[in-house]
Amino acid sequence: MKHLTNLILISFILNIAFAKAQTDYSQDITEIESKVIEWRRDFHQNPELGNREFKTADKIAKHLKSLGIKVQTGVAKTGVVGVLKGKRPGKVVALRADIDALPVKERADVAFKSQATGEYLGEEVPVMHACGHDTHIAILMGVAEILAKNNDFSGTVKFIFQPAEEGAPPGEEGGAELMVKENVLKNPDVDAIFGLHISSGQDINTISYKPGGIMAASQSFEIHITGKQSHGSTPWTSRDPIMAAVKIIDGLQTIVSREIPLTQEAAVLSIGKINSGVRSNIIPEEAHIVGTLRTLDYDMQKYINERMKEMVPAIGAAYRTEATISIPEGYPITYNNVDLTTQMIPSLEKAAGKENVKVIKAITGAEDFSFFQKEVPGLYFFLGGKTPGSKEAFPHHTPDFYIDEDGMLLGVKTFIQLTMDYLEN
Repeated sequence: MKHLTNLILISFILNIAFAKAQTDYSQDITEIESKVIEWRRDFHQNPELGNREFKTADKIAKHLKSLGIKVQTGVAKTGVVGVLKGKRPGKVVALRADIDALPVKERADVAFKSQATGEYLGEEVPVMHACGHDTHIAILMGVAEILAKNNDFSGTVKFIFQPAEEGAPPGEEGGAELMVKENVLKNPDVDAIFGLHISSGQDINTISYKPGGIMAASQSFEIHITGKQSHGSTPWTSRDPIMAAVKIIDGLQTIVSREIPLTQEAAVLSIGKINSGVRSNIIPEEAHIVGTLRTLDYDMQKYINERMKEMVPAIGAAYRTEATISIPEGYPITYNNVDLTTQMIPSLEKAAGKENVKVIKAITGAEDFSFFQKEVPGLYFFLGGKTPGSKEAFPHHTPDFYIDEDGMLLGVKTFIQLTMDYLEN
């Protein structure tokens, strides 16, 4: 009986201590909001493209070092990793934020509007945080500051600031895939990883998630067509690569619309770029097509890939041209570990309130966070960034993309709640 009484007393004391820690976190979370917004605006005004995030990485590293966190720089070219140990041994949780921007010219009317430029495909381009990665950086920096100040917990937290989520420049490696190759999930070995993405179309102070596949596998493909050049006045002396390109694009669209059981899972095939010709009266010799394939089922992906490889050269030959296609592996499906997701749902609900946490259907966007999830159990969720009641939400990757900063604090709170609940339980 005495032994049982002691156990009850110890449990009671630990619960009080844990509750106190949670209260302290809440106070610190509230107090850090202005810093998080200030950091976000700085990154927004000074964006950098993938594998070129030199100033961004330097600011992150300086902040982590100022907190006494062990820092590694130059990971996957420009990534930054911080390791914070709690006062007691335990599991290892990784938290990830992507840090790169996009070649987009900003139109949003904000005081911290980006005027930055960079180089993309050999050309000078405008640069903008048109996907909200600036908010991800600032949120994770806030989490790092709070946990470094209150490190009376079990286990270790690894802060992963990842470059090139939007893709590395042609001819380069980058992003989460390269981080995995460089053992970012090792030493110490990560037990679980959490990631978030701000959503311009979802109300602030809400969270959405889905067990299993939440985002699609993504593949970019390139098609090259070679014909015979001729004068535009005598097309019968040509082998027209533009005509072949039109028919190839038309044919590829029928794979999804006529051969795929879309009631099972979604699939999307889109053409994003066509290059051919120099002037109106010359039928060119070559044409080049670039597109993307999004799938939520690996068997569907395999089938579509095989049909694309059959169809492209066959249609090209039908129009007396030679057509070849290249389909690299791309990003895997962003897959939320079902057991981990089930375990952490109460944490999401504690952070946002049960009424503000919703399960969604899978979307055909893609995320290279999926490379981390192939190695360790992971949970990826969406954080609301839209002002409630606003009439229009501008999509990601567009010049008018806009985020309501009032929703960022929930990101800080949710990351901390997930981390502490996972480590302490």
